[in-house]
Amino acid sequence: MPALRDAVAADPARHRVLTGERPTGPLHLGHLLGTIVERVRLQRAGVETVVILADYQVITDREVAQRLPEYVRGAVLDQLAAGLDPQDTTFFVHSGVPALNQLMLPFLSLVSEAELHRNPTVRAEHALSGRALSGLMLTYPVHQAADILFCNADLVPVGKDQLPHVELTRVIARRFAERYAPVFRVPEPMLTDAPDIPGLDGQKMSKSRGNAIVLGMSPDETAALIRKARTDSDRRITVDPDNRPGVFGLLSTAALCTGRTPSEIAEEVGDGGAGLLKKVTTEAVNTYLAPHRARRAELAAEPGLVEEILERGNERANAIADATLDEVREAMGMRY
Repeated sequence: MPALRDAVAADPARHRVLTGERPTGPLHLGHLLGTIVERVRLQRAGVETVVILADYQVITDREVAQRLPEYVRGAVLDQLAAGLDPQDTTFFVHSGVPALNQLMLPFLSLVSEAELHRNPTVRAEHALSGRALSGLMLTYPVHQAADILFCNADLVPVGKDQLPHVELTRVIARRFAERYAPVFRVPEPMLTDAPDIPGLDGQKMSKSRGNAIVLGMSPDETAALIRKARTDSDRRITVDPDNRPGVFGLLSTAALCTGRTPSEIAEEVGDGGAGLLKKVTTEAVNTYLAPHRARRAELAAEPGLVEEILERGNERANAIADATLDEVREAMGMRY
């Protein structure tokens, strides 16, 4: 990984990053600290950045895509507020780029059913959904491969849990080259340096668990959410993620927002109990997010801004996808 980072730093213009969001809900503090800050860093370093709003993937584990326009718009606003520049970053939606989705057909012929069933993310998401395994969920990793390969991205920032997806993408790129022609670059995963970010209950921060601080919340909404966080009756605040997950979630959140450690926050609160810890955490979060929220409000007030950015991004993504699909048809002998 250090060698890859050095190579990117030495010649950022040679690289293209594909990253994005599945807009199943509003973005939260975990998204900002875990992935978005890395996108901003790469963009500012001079790496071409492509951000997908994967609206089709919303229905992999649910029947309908509720409030989808709101979540897509909010995701764009939050990423703009965090520092992504639409002049340097391409934002687009799955459903707006038909040629990208058409790549799934030849890609599906390159993988086995067993390979799809073995994917740990598919298994985990299926178990969490409580629903029968849909064909779209089963082929979710192949759809992600199409996302990455359609634009010949060679860098994919991921956490450790996403490595199997990138590895399958690498397999598909190689198998296509072996069977037809070397159309695609084989992408490299870029493991992010972001720390693990627990939610307010100490579990993984998640939209579905209700333990996440949404970026678009007001300061009062943030304070109300933190007040409801479950802790315990021990007044002495200590770092004990296994036995005091709620306390640890609050300590971690305050620490990440202040650049300190959970131990330092715990020492500061001391015997002040959960009430003081919640007050300290609320102040830390609201102070940290204040510039983001102010910028987001400014952007949200600009009529048609998000629509214009997505229209421009979809147009560029379509041009790239159409050219790639032409190459694929040529390689497969399907130009008639």
